[in-house]
Amino acid sequence: MARILGETDARGLTIVADYQQHGSGRKGRQWLAPPGTGLLFTTALPDPLPASDLWILPFWMALVVRRTLLTYDIHSLLQWPNDLLIEGRKAGGILCIARVTGQTAWVAAGVGINVTRPDDDETLKTIDPPPAFLSDYRTIDRDDLLQTILQCADEQYPELQTPDAIALRWESAANVPGARYTILEDQTDRPFEAVALRLARGGGLIVRVGERIREIGLADARVLRAG
Repeated sequence: MARILGETDARGLTIVADYQQHGSGRKGRQWLAPPGTGLLFTTALPDPLPASDLWILPFWMALVVRRTLLTYDIHSLLQWPNDLLIEGRKAGGILCIARVTGQTAWVAAGVGINVTRPDDDETLKTIDPPPAFLSDYRTIDRDDLLQTILQCADEQYPELQTPDAIALRWESAANVPGARYTILEDQTDRPFEAVALRLARGGGLIVRVGERIREIGLADARVLRAG
């Protein structure tokens, strides 16, 4: 997808996969979805973003997915940087790609949502904490869910012009300030506890660690647990 971003035929294009055997999340981490269990798609924005606003796209898309699930009476919590949780368990994630030329970025948002829990899948037993599936709460058709998400994205599309407003909405949907995180920074083996205070411009997370206030870079750490 990245190589065709910005081309005429790719503007507004949505590509859907039925399953993933070798999918990747942030920094190449594995994301697996057995056939028929997940909604997996990448959708390209029809217009470019200023390169300086590229960071806001995954937070905007997370809000779109969360709002969509509310129409099915499924309540979710957003977790920095790109996770969707239901009752503390991961149910989905967002991974965005871009082609940047100068001050302009052509972008696409990749979304993975656990929709239907498989009857028996050994790979789920290796995931801790265990993932959530929408079917644990509601029976939802994947095609209907995709169309509802895309419709919601169309409705919320103008909001991309106001990144600061998106950040404030994301903070509310993630129980920030106040959410407690266990964070492991890259190149370290000692996680630490922190209280999330707000999003930083650029997508980092401003946290309080003891008496210190610091910023965790978007590409510099991963969340082990949120509470």
